[in-house]
Parts: sequence; structure tokens; C-alpha cells
Amino acid sequence: MNAEIIAVGTELLLGDIVNTNASFLAQKLASLGISVFFHTVVGDNAERIETAYRNAFERADMVVTTGGLGPTDDDITKEVAAKYFGRELVLHEASLKNIEDYFKAQSFTFTDQNKKQAYILEGARAVQNDNGTAPGVIYEQDGKTIIMLPGPPNENIPMFENYVAPFLAERSGAMFVSRRFRICGVGESAAENMLKDIIDAQTNPTIAPYAKTSEVHIRVTASAKDQAEAETMINPIAEKIYAILGDNVYAENDTTLEACVMQSLIDNGLTIAVAESCTGGALAARLINFPGASKAFLEGAVTYSNEAKVKRVSVKQETLDTFGAVSEQTAAEMAQGVAKASGADIGVGITGIAGPDGGSDEKPVGLVYIAIWRESAGSRVKRYTFLGDRERIRARTVVVALDLTRRFIKSS
Repeated sequence: MNAEIIAVGTELLLGDIVNTNASFLAQKLASLGISVFFHTVVGDNAERIETAYRNAFERADMVVTTGGLGPTDDDITKEVAAKYFGRELVLHEASLKNIEDYFKAQSFTFTDQNKKQAYILEGARAVQNDNGTAPGVIYEQDGKTIIMLPGPPNENIPMFENYVAPFLAERSGAMFVSRRFRICGVGESAAENMLKDIIDAQTNPTIAPYAKTSEVHIRVTASAKDQAEAETMINPIAEKIYAILGDNVYAENDTTLEACVMQSLIDNGLTIAVAESCTGGALAARLINFPGASKAFLEGAVTYSNEAKVKRVSVKQETLDTFGAVSEQTAAEMAQGVAKASGADIGVGITGIAGPDGGSDEKPVGLVYIAIWRESAGSRVKRYTFLGDRERIRARTVVVALDLTRRFIKSS
């Protein structure tokens, strides 16, 4: 089965709202074994929405819409669907009661305009909305299925997970189970090349690589009659991935890189402090995303100016004068200085040129030094030249710093 996602709303076309629903739905549909080949965004215009339906159903068995189920005149997703399928809109009494109860609980005034949300296509199934007023709608005709969901993510996500996903899973007659392998230190093309033999041989389970910011994720999905059978099918693939990629696989599923670093610190009874220049505290922010970070994270210093580097983390003025703020020597002294100042076992120092200004032939925009220090191991400094805009350079620096720290803890 294949599907198309149609997001309805002029605010999406204008960029006032980011279409996060499409990303969520595409991932969830894929996990259910439903392929998504097209995403469409269309404004609140009846003619264009109907054209979007027509085009989508020529390409797909199923269309999933988001938005346009509200009480206002420009909320016309259901109305256009009814016209497209040649059906009437009929009042769904249970949905009407839910809407009335919702308004009463919130002490809001219920109007006839709100009643509009309780209408669904004749012969359709209403999907309960536990977090808002507009019910979702599932309608099937002539081998085609349309699933209409509300736009707000706090309504869309739980509605799909609690009601639509079970409906789709029941129809498929199979369970789809995925494991995601998170990789750092190897680029997407390199990882794909290393795994080429098992990717080329895939049938069930399927194997799909995805590029993230300085990371690669490999998703392995098995179709099986139950969870146990699916895991049995995935395990041999997992063993091959670990055998080929080794320590480049840092975790699975939802375990983040910062969680991996922090848990490793805690497990080894170690503490950490960081001194950042070009990343402006972004590394510290990632580390303290981890619940219980206070067990290992002691301090983060944003030593942006040369004066701060000298005053806060004991970088020598001579080092700055001789080698400059963006240098291997400065990064090393930042890492050692912040560790000693805070009493941490491990110190990390980052200095670089994130741009867009400030670069030169000798030190271009994107040049970054990352240093890690520990009393027993001394300093290790790596030089990088990252490409991209200021935000991308800073984001890549943080990911690489986390990965270097992960490997440093393991080896020192």
C-alpha cells in the first residue's frame, strides 16, 4: 500500500507554520509498511484542494490529510472530500456530544459554527479527538481510503497513534517492527558503501540509511506476524551492522549522542566541564538535556572573548598572541583550564570561526579546534574545517565534540 500526505492550510504555504505533521506521519506510515511517495501542501481553496485529491488518488491508494477540520468558513477539507467522493456530510451525534462536553468543560460558549465540526462524510468512520474538538474522519470507497486529521500537532499525533495506527495495522495483517542504529564518525555515503552487500540483499527486513547533522541513522524494518518473529529477523542484520561499523554505532533507537556521553560518564564515575567559544554554550546545552546530568556535568563556560579565555579558563596571553584564539594550543588550554577550574575529571575546549565573517586564507570560516583533556591522558586536539552557514558549522561542531568525548571516555 502507498499513501500521499496532503497538508491543508494557507499558513503552511506562507511559511507561518512549519509542517511538522508531514514528517511525523511519513515516519509512522513507513513503520506500518505504508510507502509515502509524495507530500503536498495546498492552501484553503476548494478548487485547488479538489485538484490535490484527484492527483493524489491517481498516485496512491491512501491519502492522509492534515488541517482544515476547524469551525471557520475556510476549513473545507471535509467539504471538498464529500464533493470529490459524491457523498453528503451528515451529523455525527457522538462527535457533537464530545464537542459540547469539551466546550462546557472549558467554560466556552458553544455556537452553531462549532457544530460544523461534528459533520462527517456519509458512511465514514469518525475518529475520536481526545485533545480538541474536531474529530478525524476515515472514509473508504472503490479501493481508495482518505484519512482526515486535525492540523494542531497536539491533536494530530495522539489521534494517529491511538486510533489511526491500530486501524491501519489491523488492515495490513502484519506487524512492522523497526530498529534504528545511530552512527557517528562515518558519513552517509561511506556507511552505505560499507553496508552495500546487506543493503543490496535486502528483502525483509528492509534497510534504509538516513543522513542527519554529522550523523547517519540506519533503520532496519521487519514485517512479521508478531514482535518476537520480527526481532528474530532483525537480529542477524544488527550483528552484521555492528561487525562492519564497530564503535561508529553509538546507540540504537531514541538514545541520543549526549545521553550516550552522559551515561558513560556516570557509569565510569567521571565528571565533565566544557569551555566554548564559537558554539556559544550549545555543547553544554546538549549535555544537560540528559535527565540527571548534574551527576556528571559540573560547569559550562562561554569564553567568547580573549579576555574571558584568559580570566575564566587560564589560557595564557602568550598563547593567544603567538597562535591566536583559533588554534590547537588555545583549544588545549581551554580544555585543561576549565577542568582544573571546576574540578572536573574531563575538560572539553572548543574554538573556531563560525562565520560568516572573520575568516582568512590561513584560518577560513569553518575552521574549528576541539580539545579534550584528562589528567591521566593529557590533551587530545582535533582540527576540522566544516562547510555551511553559521548555524550548520556550530551544529556540526557540537555533534563532533560529543562523539570525540564519547570515544575519549571509552579509550582513556
